[in-house]
Amino acid sequence: MNNRILLTGLAAIVSGAFLFGCGDDAPADSMEQTTERSQMPSLEPTPEPASTNTIVDVAIANGSFTTLVDLVAKAGLVDTLKGGEFTVFAPTDEAFSKVDRATLDKLGSDPDLLRRVLTYHVVGGKVMSADVKPGKVKSVEGNEITITVRDGKVMVDGATVVAVDVPASNGVIHVIDRVILPPM
Repeated sequence: MNNRILLTGLAAIVSGAFLFGCGDDAPADSMEQTTERSQMPSLEPTPEPASTNTIVDVAIANGSFTTLVDLVAKAGLVDTLKGGEFTVFAPTDEAFSKVDRATLDKLGSDPDLLRRVLTYHVVGGKVMSADVKPGKVKSVEGNEITITVRDGKVMVDGATVVAVDVPASNGVIHVIDRVILPPM
């Protein structure tokens, strides 16, 4: 208990010091300045480091994967997809709209089935489009997905890849036009 009180007190002191130190409301001549303003650290927002631009972050920022992101969260896979290196065949919101309501309801009520379906869309490692070859590839779910090329289009279990090589700090996203399902 004493540690929690000490940590809470330290956090309050640090927060207060930060707030007072960052305030720009006081006129410059009311405070003694020992450094030139140009030497002071910038208070402007800085871009996030590349390592925080994970597959999940990219999917959220894109805006076309809200259903996928919601289901990933519901399945408890956010941390999993933020760690490791993966290739994700990501169905868009439009792809999810093609799934019948009963199937979506079943996925939403069965966390194990939902995890299976979502991890079926994921391959371990980073596979760029130039490295994709026709054949079978083991998904993170455990079953193999089939990659084919028809009329110059790459297909994943019959879903067409509509965008490739969306970069993330821990892998890559290839966008597909429908949800693929593992063997049941």
